[in-house]
Amino acid sequence: MSSPPLRVVVVTYSPGASLGAFISSLPGATTLPYEVVLADNGSTDGAPEAAVGPGVRLLPTGGNLGYGRGANAGAAGAESDWIVVANPDVVWEPGSLDELLAAAERWPTAGCLGPAIRTPTGQLYPSARAFPSLGRGIGHALLGWCWPSNRWTRGYRAEAGRPVEGKTGWLSGSLMLLRRSAFEQVGGFDPSYFMYCEDMDLCRRLGEAGWTNVYVPSAVITHTGGHATSRLAGVMVAEHHRALYRYLSRQYAGPRYALLRPVLAAGLFLRYLLARRVKSVGEGAAPTRSADLLEQ
Repeated sequence: MSSPPLRVVVVTYSPGASLGAFISSLPGATTLPYEVVLADNGSTDGAPEAAVGPGVRLLPTGGNLGYGRGANAGAAGAESDWIVVANPDVVWEPGSLDELLAAAERWPTAGCLGPAIRTPTGQLYPSARAFPSLGRGIGHALLGWCWPSNRWTRGYRAEAGRPVEGKTGWLSGSLMLLRRSAFEQVGGFDPSYFMYCEDMDLCRRLGEAGWTNVYVPSAVITHTGGHATSRLAGVMVAEHHRALYRYLSRQYAGPRYALLRPVLAAGLFLRYLLARRVKSVGEGAAPTRSADLLEQ
């Protein structure tokens, strides 16, 4: 029996009721046959087990491996041309996955495609972004949380104004459509990232390998928010800043940047301390409302 043309990998860690909404909204998102693999990182709430059924199987990973390693485990052995990697707290809009696949036909060099992501209140999440540079990254980190319209944040994010389909730097790991051959070529997600920045790192390596990362705002999903991470908010803020330093220190490696890396570390540590006291700092720049998207 041949495998379905789509594998949908959902990384779970006690996802609660959100997983049920993901599973129930998926049939309306595509007309293609698919298989769902729940790569479970040690859930204790019973939600992944309850979601198992026709076309949905549970894959215990053996512990809390982190998002990227869990996704790699769920994608292993796939024979389909396309792999979806997603958070469980996503609700699919009708036809959204088919729209991503249609865009893949329009972009034959696409290694990763990402949809427009709405919050439950209808705001447009900044899911397509430029890669951080020193100037853009510092400006966004310092000012994005209190002045989201500053030029560094506007240059970093791609959701302002009318969303347009096209190439971007990196796409949110909340939901990615990945060409299996491209994903396997670059070795999947880097397992050294436990949580955060694994999506940025993957998109960078795909680009370096000659693939394109494409934002597809005509495909729309709703992301209800970090169900699992909200229970460990303080730990996740620390992990976010560790991941940012890991990513940036690798981009500015070697003797030439030997003096820069300690400055980066000190700056991110100070931002972490501020984020522990001021919630809006850790949350970053607020999403924006887009009439063009909401009219769809």
